[in-house]
Amino acid sequence: MNATHQARQANLWGEVTTTASDSTKFGAWDQNLLTEWHARYRGPGVMIYWHVDRKALCVYSQLKACSSSEIAAMIEGLLRHQSDAHINGNYVDSHGQSEIGFAFTELLGYRLLPRLKRIGAQRLYPPGPGGAKKWPALAPVMTRPIKWDLIANQYDQMIRYATAIRLGTAETETILRRFARANRQHPAYAALHELGKAKRTIFLTEYLTSLELRREINEGLNVVENWNSANGFIRYGNHGDFTTNRRDDQELAALCLHLLQATLV
Repeated sequence: MNATHQARQANLWGEVTTTASDSTKFGAWDQNLLTEWHARYRGPGVMIYWHVDRKALCVYSQLKACSSSEIAAMIEGLLRHQSDAHINGNYVDSHGQSEIGFAFTELLGYRLLPRLKRIGAQRLYPPGPGGAKKWPALAPVMTRPIKWDLIANQYDQMIRYATAIRLGTAETETILRRFARANRQHPAYAALHELGKAKRTIFLTEYLTSLELRREINEGLNVVENWNSANGFIRYGNHGDFTTNRRDDQELAALCLHLLQATLV
């Protein structure tokens, strides 16, 4: 991957600073601790989560269980890709538009760029009271103001969680699981959601007013969808299933697939 980045001429390829991420479900034998039943695709299997740049080069891949958090996998890929690429943003499908995802990517210094399918159901949070009077045309989609005091009171705690994720002293998925809906009483939960609401509102205003941004996100996600399609073309034996119960062998198979695709690119 680094050799490909070095060989690219910036005047032809441009500066690639954004990746697109998505997962692919592979069938797998069910007599091991990683394989799970996938609710959407049906059948037992594992998930490989990819980070692919806009020029179709995959910079990171990770083998995950089907029920694992895709937001955690996205953050892990941004932090741990270890390549020479300078990544500062990430395109994601609708799974990445959660408020927790917006909050942690902001704290970690990355720009989250999701594709919003149910954009008609989104709501804008004004920075202060009286937003409906200032912007009457937006009144039907505007709700309460952001509670900045919650963010200020829990700012140090949020930075601690973000630092633990960045340094790897705690697993990203373990921290994100702490902020599930079942733990709404956690004071940092409310603060992170407020920060996520603020960042998503900012993103929505850019997304709705910029045709170039919508096209850019759609183009980036089409690249990772094409990457997923190529997986079936390369890994065609045994219907693409992982025919082993050893996690090490499953990871090796995923890395070999990653290497083959990088070689093709």
